[in-house]
Amino acid sequence: MGGDVRYEIGQNAYIKLVLHALNHKTSAVNGLLLGRLSANNNDVVEITESVPLFHSQIGLLPPLEIALIQIEEFYRAQGLDIVGYFHANERFDDIELGNVARNIGDHIHRYFPQAALLLLDNKKLEALSKGKDRSPVVQLYTRDSSKSWKQVGSDGSSRLAIKEPSANVVLLDYISSQKWQDIVDFDDHLDDISKDWLNPELFK
Repeated sequence: MGGDVRYEIGQNAYIKLVLHALNHKTSAVNGLLLGRLSANNNDVVEITESVPLFHSQIGLLPPLEIALIQIEEFYRAQGLDIVGYFHANERFDDIELGNVARNIGDHIHRYFPQAALLLLDNKKLEALSKGKDRSPVVQLYTRDSSKSWKQVGSDGSSRLAIKEPSANVVLLDYISSQKWQDIVDFDDHLDDISKDWLNPELFK
């Protein structure tokens, strides 16, 4: 599966993950993608929400398992499933999909065969801030029949679309106002449970 599946990500889900990466520029970060198969087309995965996970020791299993259980329970009540994974590497110029991302992706793929992996592309993010490129600032990976994660196209743009065309304009506005400082991830929540990983105030 995943051969011809297309992915449509909502503006807020997309922006939240990029802001999470910007909030922790010197460390790797990750997040979960939530959504469902389109009611009209089983070849379209609608990514409607995202949850920033960790920015320190992101390969540790116990906190990840706690996060997966809590997030799954919360969103299942809303009819959403975990449909993919987001990763940003520690080094600015590193656009390789590492083992941590692949392993978590494999885990999600077992439950949702059309799972997507999104990897932040800092060069695209930089081009965006210079007004040169308006495509998503992430690379799309899907898992094929060989059981390995493959990058989809050179930019993945034909198979990954942002639902709202102006999302990158809004993203640039949030970057210029340093909105990324407001992001709470699951790491922050585990340190201080009064911090809400749902980020209810972020887009108000």
